[in-house]
Amino acid sequence: MRAGGDVPAGRAGKDAAKEGRGARRPQRRRRGGWRIPAGLIALSLVPSIAGAHRLGELATSAPVTEENARFFAMPLPVVAHIIGAIVYSVLGAFQFAPAFRRRHPGWHRIAGRVLVGAGVIVAVSGLWMAVFYDLPPIDGPVLELTRLVVGTGMLAALVLAVVTIRRRDIAAHRAWMIRAYALAMGAGTQVFTHLPYELIAGTPGVGTRAFLMGAGWGINIIVAEWIIRGRPGPRARRPA
Repeated sequence: MRAGGDVPAGRAGKDAAKEGRGARRPQRRRRGGWRIPAGLIALSLVPSIAGAHRLGELATSAPVTEENARFFAMPLPVVAHIIGAIVYSVLGAFQFAPAFRRRHPGWHRIAGRVLVGAGVIVAVSGLWMAVFYDLPPIDGPVLELTRLVVGTGMLAALVLAVVTIRRRDIAAHRAWMIRAYALAMGAGTQVFTHLPYELIAGTPGVGTRAFLMGAGWGINIIVAEWIIRGRPGPRARRPA
């Protein structure tokens, strides 16, 4: 034995290295916690730019075409929809940063109230446009019906989110807010369902467009349910 119970230098070095790695792990996890919010903001980027372009057209009295005539005839619903969607998508992304929520619980509650309000505006204005705006030739009745289902589903999810948080059912509140956000982010995913098709086959027809749009919402709902139920754990290893 060594005098005074000294630890061998090699072992002490290994222990120090382990402690150093352990101290660095939480920091890496904290940095990694922003990947999901950043990805969600990136997902909303293209629809947000398109919406900002639409607002610019309305603000500058751009030429009226067959494609945008309905927006000039009644601009308030589309303006409310675009602004509400930008606020909802960006602010909602930060709710997917758990460490940030825990450090700022007051911000989480205030942001949640803003999110519900913005989400209701998005859903109601979307339903209004689906019902009262003239149906573009490229959309068709199937896509219009899908939009009505999605808008109603998003509105219902927001209402249930409010009801469950008032009952202090945090898990159910979280689940309904995630579902509402997934439906609202459909426009971002639809960029990726449309782009490969258009690069290969050109502009989709009415039926194909309805399918590609529906696929965007469907993918988001599948991912949302996967998040709500939690990622499956690693499979147990079989004994040798």
